[in-house]
Amino acid sequence: MLATPPDFDVLIVGAGISGIGMAAHMTDKSPHHSYAIVEQRENLGGTWDLFRYPGIRSDSDMHTLGFDFEPWRHEKSIADAPSILAYLNKIVDERGIRQNIRFGHKVISADFRNDEARWHVEMEKEDGSRTHLTANFLYLGSGYYDYDEPYDPGFDFGEFEGQVLHPQFWPKDLDYTGKKVVVVGSGATAVTIVPSMADKAAHVTMLQRTPTWMFARPAKDKIANFLRKILPDKLAYRITRFKNIKLQDFSFKMARNKPQKVKDALYKGIEKALGPGYDKASFTPPYDPWDQRLCLVPDDDLFRAMKAGKASVVTGHIAAFEKGGVRLQSGDLIEADIIVTATGLKLAIAGKIAISHNGEPVQFHERYYYKGCMFSNLPNLAVVFGYLNASWTLRADINSDYVCRVLNHMRATGSDIATPVLTPADEGKIVEDDIFDFSSGYIQRGKAIMPKNAIDYPWRLNQEYVVDRKRMASDPLLDGLLTFTRAGANAQEAEEQLEAAE
Repeated sequence: MLATPPDFDVLIVGAGISGIGMAAHMTDKSPHHSYAIVEQRENLGGTWDLFRYPGIRSDSDMHTLGFDFEPWRHEKSIADAPSILAYLNKIVDERGIRQNIRFGHKVISADFRNDEARWHVEMEKEDGSRTHLTANFLYLGSGYYDYDEPYDPGFDFGEFEGQVLHPQFWPKDLDYTGKKVVVVGSGATAVTIVPSMADKAAHVTMLQRTPTWMFARPAKDKIANFLRKILPDKLAYRITRFKNIKLQDFSFKMARNKPQKVKDALYKGIEKALGPGYDKASFTPPYDPWDQRLCLVPDDDLFRAMKAGKASVVTGHIAAFEKGGVRLQSGDLIEADIIVTATGLKLAIAGKIAISHNGEPVQFHERYYYKGCMFSNLPNLAVVFGYLNASWTLRADINSDYVCRVLNHMRATGSDIATPVLTPADEGKIVEDDIFDFSSGYIQRGKAIMPKNAIDYPWRLNQEYVVDRKRMASDPLLDGLLTFTRAGANAQEAEEQLEAAE
């Protein structure tokens, strides 16, 4: 036994979907382990509290973006941020999680020391002072993008006299009534903002360099709402969740195997909303569906704004920002009072925390993912990086469940350290895979900092939830790769395995 126990068994970083999910899973499955959540902001919710732009909503259905343990009871399955925050607040209050959250604590660094079997975590509080906590296990629910700095495409706004803003830092009480707005970008954020601003603005133009594949669906799931009327909430939720998971999986595989068939279906949906005379070129990307994430248009809101003459989509390259708007390379001028740069996010690894192991900085791009949850030769650390082709929370749930099983095994065996061991000999046999088979800009820009990915499981971040869920739940913990050791005399067992293989 260690002379003094750590402050907590598990330290969870981030009070968004991932962090709250882990705390809830621990409450149910590892109740004898102590934990704390540290959150750099003053509110829980992560993305759903940070972003305040008009119309902020999910682009996944809430029966899969919701947790497996808490039914989504709202009428709309495509939900706005306030509804999602209400859902998260209900969970933290009913499960006693709120009392374990420390707001205003930004994690700066974390060093795992094998001789102590604990993380030493340095945090900065809002007043600039530093504080220190120790924990046996570190769970990073810190998201996938830089909260402090969005992607900067390097625009020179030159003589433009209007207001320029980024969705990640939306100004409070922005009055855009009667204003001409240009939203630069064509991703999910732009597709959300344009129809939401169109009701008050004089006109909103979505200026895209490249089109995005779009599909419309009702914000309300009729089947889910019907099932909830005749069945208990949990059963109705489970059935709807199963249905939507299967539909997500089917549509993704259809897009990869029969892209033209999916294209035709998407065109048909847009034509139904806009009429046969719509500009097909503005809705035809130079890539196949699901080479990038599809953009959801709930209740045809973007298309309805376009038909009403309140919004338009323009495809072109920016030549310059002038006094009265945006000049395109074609020579056209799009007038603007406000420019919204919905140009994307900037990927970040491990919440930009300086992670080290026995004082040595950890370079994540040199390590392999282990079961999409841990990393090669890095003890007592787990993360969540959600699915690109499905809802984020699907991975958060299975990772949380897996880590709870690891924690329970450690407790049962008196182990202090759990390490996915990859020897140099075995690493030499690995065939690397592209970590993300997606052409999205933010994905491509961030690849250099991402961990390695193998073709073969378990050294990979897989993109097939149905397979991952089964493997994570049924594959044995003791797979010959994940080692369980104790601090002290046996603390070097994993390191000795590595040395012996060299």
